[in-house]
Amino acid sequence: MTSPAKLTVALVQQSNSDNAEQNMAKSIAAIREAANKGAKLVVLQELHRSLYFCQTEDVDVFDLAETIPGPSTHTLGELAKELSIVIVASLFEKRATGLYHNTAVVLENDGSIAGKYRKMHIPDDPGFYEKFYFTPGDLGFEPIQTSVGKLGVLVCWDQWFPEAARLMAMAGAELLIYPTAIGWDPRDDSDEQTRQKDAWVISQRAHAIANGVPVISCNRVGVEQDPSEQSEGIQFWGNSFIAGPQGELLAEANNTDEQILVIELDQQRSENVRRIWPYLRDRRIDHYQDLTKIYRD
Repeated sequence: MTSPAKLTVALVQQSNSDNAEQNMAKSIAAIREAANKGAKLVVLQELHRSLYFCQTEDVDVFDLAETIPGPSTHTLGELAKELSIVIVASLFEKRATGLYHNTAVVLENDGSIAGKYRKMHIPDDPGFYEKFYFTPGDLGFEPIQTSVGKLGVLVCWDQWFPEAARLMAMAGAELLIYPTAIGWDPRDDSDEQTRQKDAWVISQRAHAIANGVPVISCNRVGVEQDPSEQSEGIQFWGNSFIAGPQGELLAEANNTDEQILVIELDQQRSENVRRIWPYLRDRRIDHYQDLTKIYRD
């Protein structure tokens, strides 16, 4: 274990507008509030600078992308240094003209970039046309070492894949972190909305259980309209949460409001859970070869 035995963490669930400066100012204010409440690690939601622009395919949207290092990492790095905290941010990364990523970046408490993770699983569904914008990540599933521990940072669609969580845990991740932008089609009935949200929570709580590590899942909230007017937009369902190493819910936001969740994690307990439930010890890797196939015909 490389993280402190007790670690206060926070996540910021917020709504967004088409004004990037206002969105960033809102995030910064929430980070300051979380730090004032003792947080040493603060997680922001997926693509927190802007609206979720993947509802349509529009080449002009690429103007939102920025380099890493760049303006946002400079601003958040200065804030991390001022507050002596670690920040997990989520940016539309411009790697080169015509080459863009959905990237989570971790700012260390001295203002430096501790590392970044490029989203590996890229969805392509109605209202979530991410393959138009994002090249699949090429950095693999590598945890990022920080002053508050080894962080297994993944992004949104990655949260549905147990392989991603497992590989992060196998590489020593002490926390799994999921910046997220997921919501309902407003035309779905309430039963379908409940099934979708419950599946999302259960999936990530299962990652906590199967790997014996806490999970921080930070989603956005609010209704964002479809610029093409071909649909009724997306109602982002919030429900950001922090779960312990046995999947227990430690803190959970609602599905309508901007909220900041702050909780103290007992990392020594996480260590003890992994000793009592030694999933890594009992894995039968000699019989898992077929996992490298797309499907067993």
